[in-house]
Amino acid sequence: MRILFLISSLIIFSCFSAFCQDKNTISGYVKDASSGELLIGAVVQVKDTQLSTATNSYGYFSMDVLENDIDIIASFVGYKPFFVKVNVSNKKRLAIELEPLDNMLEEVVVSGKKRNNNVTDAQMGALNFTMEEVKNVPVLFGERDILKTIQMLPGVAKGGEGSSNFYVRGGGGDQNLILLDEATVYNASHLMGFFSTFNSDAIKDVALYKGGIPAQYGGRASSVLDIRMLDGNNKKFAAEGGLGLIASRLKLEGPIVKDKSSFMISGRRTYADLFLKLSNDEKVKKSKLYFYDLNAKANYRFNDKNTLYVSGYFGKDDLGYGDLFSFDWGNATATARWNHVFSEKLFSNTTLIYSDFTYNVNVSSDDTKFKIASKIENFNLKQDFSYYRNNSNTFRFGIQGLRQKISPASLDAADNSSFNSIDIEKRYGIEAAAYASHEWKPADWLSLIYGLRITDFMVQGPGTFYDFDDDGDVIGAEEYGGSIVKHHLNLEPRLSMSFILNPKNSIKLSYNRIVQNLHQLTNTTSSLPTDQFVLSSINIKPQYADQVAVGYFRNFADNAYELSLESYYKYMGNQIDFRNGADLQANKYLEGELVFGQGRSYGLELLLRKTQGRFNGWISYTLGKSERQFDLINDGKWFNARQDRTHDVSVVAMYELTKKWSLGANFVYYTGNAITYPSGKYSVNGNTMFYYTERNGYRMPDYHRLDISATYEPKPAHKRFHSSWSFGLYNVYNRKNAYIIDFRENENNANITEAYRIALFGAIPSVTWNFKF
Repeated sequence: MRILFLISSLIIFSCFSAFCQDKNTISGYVKDASSGELLIGAVVQVKDTQLSTATNSYGYFSMDVLENDIDIIASFVGYKPFFVKVNVSNKKRLAIELEPLDNMLEEVVVSGKKRNNNVTDAQMGALNFTMEEVKNVPVLFGERDILKTIQMLPGVAKGGEGSSNFYVRGGGGDQNLILLDEATVYNASHLMGFFSTFNSDAIKDVALYKGGIPAQYGGRASSVLDIRMLDGNNKKFAAEGGLGLIASRLKLEGPIVKDKSSFMISGRRTYADLFLKLSNDEKVKKSKLYFYDLNAKANYRFNDKNTLYVSGYFGKDDLGYGDLFSFDWGNATATARWNHVFSEKLFSNTTLIYSDFTYNVNVSSDDTKFKIASKIENFNLKQDFSYYRNNSNTFRFGIQGLRQKISPASLDAADNSSFNSIDIEKRYGIEAAAYASHEWKPADWLSLIYGLRITDFMVQGPGTFYDFDDDGDVIGAEEYGGSIVKHHLNLEPRLSMSFILNPKNSIKLSYNRIVQNLHQLTNTTSSLPTDQFVLSSINIKPQYADQVAVGYFRNFADNAYELSLESYYKYMGNQIDFRNGADLQANKYLEGELVFGQGRSYGLELLLRKTQGRFNGWISYTLGKSERQFDLINDGKWFNARQDRTHDVSVVAMYELTKKWSLGANFVYYTGNAITYPSGKYSVNGNTMFYYTERNGYRMPDYHRLDISATYEPKPAHKRFHSSWSFGLYNVYNRKNAYIIDFRENENNANITEAYRIALFGAIPSVTWNFKF
């Protein structure tokens, strides 16, 4: 309540302060002159003054100026600065186009923002990247992957060897909100996690929020990963792609109506399944092992005030062995967005979104024939406003309505099968939300971002809702029609502050509460396509997380080096886990198998980054602890979360050796995941049974690995055609990192149980030919 009172007081005072001023205002968009692509985070500044601003997620900016005749400078990383004289009384809206540099250094920087923005901005726990900025980071199979790159940032833990899954500041994997053009992506991995769903050729900008999460985001308790697709080239037709050992990709883009509309379509597919056709085994020939994904986007600019965007994504994995077994899963998203400029100060974004995730399992043998299918989908309507009152005051506010439907894993068995069919009821929910936030700079030494989000999650019928006793047994049931069964109303305050000691030093503070009504049930550290989703209900309360953080930020050597040191504490309420011995698959009483408790995580994060010159990269270190407590697990004592890691280190280095050759390397080390091992064994009727004591009381072996890469980009033989070769070696010294630790009886003495390690990857070379024209 004290935090709510503080935020309310700030809103009243700052609104009064903001509306007591009146100045000239200029606004507009900043674009790439060669493609017409809107640039996110480009800096627009009045020459010889401290007046500056940055473009928002849609390339739009607004800024108040004191004089009528001014000189404007616009800049963005990798582009030539743009200078223009403006008479504000004659021209209030600008269309700025920046020319790309001919020889652009590959820098890893916060894209396009002021060089000391990491010090002066109130936002903390956030990083922005473009795909160009991470192109030389070595990754598995040579495929550029933004999810593998963010795993090398402080506070972000890896899901395991080769996995795209990640954990932020001790939270669960399901507590990360992953957005693609504002649409939710439920499962962000291909091939059981070894590739992510995000084709790098189709991505423009990536923003990761670990703390101080802005009020416009909600629904996940730990982090937000906001990914924006390219709009498409509205100047000329272009193509880009690559041929690799595992997968190939192709992107096409061009104008529909030059300078007014454009399209972009990008596809990727693996072809391991083609080699299966060479087998002499008929079952192997009929087997399937591939994934594909498709990104598409189009836009149309009606005039300076109205632009319509339509985008979509579809991806699918297909695995199978002959006619005996098949398993496929995939995501689909669609976004329709209308940007409208009411005035130089008021910007509107209206968005209609659809997302879904499905999986299907088919098993067919002589006496076993069944199918398991599951689906989760949502429809989402958002209305967002940005009001740029003046250079010191920006207001953001909006509303959102989301309808969620889950079709749990049901089992459909054939009549002659040894299984019986099980049909699980669908579950429905409606989430309504409203938010308001204010970015305020009351003094040169102080910046604030604060706001409030209000959510009402409505559990909706039709369906039968069960009551359970303490042992998880059904003690009652009530059937509902399409009415609202229960409301979960929550307030989510947000606050970030930056105390600027000088242009090179600052101290930042943040607090946020986030509520989560969609829960993913898993018992592994790698998110699987078959993991189940449940909504908040009569028995399941919304998860929530309260996080406080403090950080020190400093730049060195004319902003060439950036240092940040952040400490955080996160309390997590209404956490979910399984009872011991829970029955999880096709269980209509699944809620009775769940237990509820609490969690906490705390840690220290260090990031040292070099952002300029031929040699650049970063060093990341996280010291952390993540724990859970449930009355019915581990005798009610606190225990390590599965993703708990004491130490996590990443070193990333990139070097431009010559104009043709660029080198990259990264080294990762982290403490092994917490895991539950048997403490003993006993025999029952001749069968060996293992005895377990403390939950997650043991550790996997420590993990470490070195990767290297080299990129060769010869001088183009033709000015329109460019190509390059990328070479990589994953796990250079062939470390056999443990993927699974299992137990077996000693061959010579059945009374001795021995542990053995299963490793997934050794050293893996890769080569890819990339082209662009």
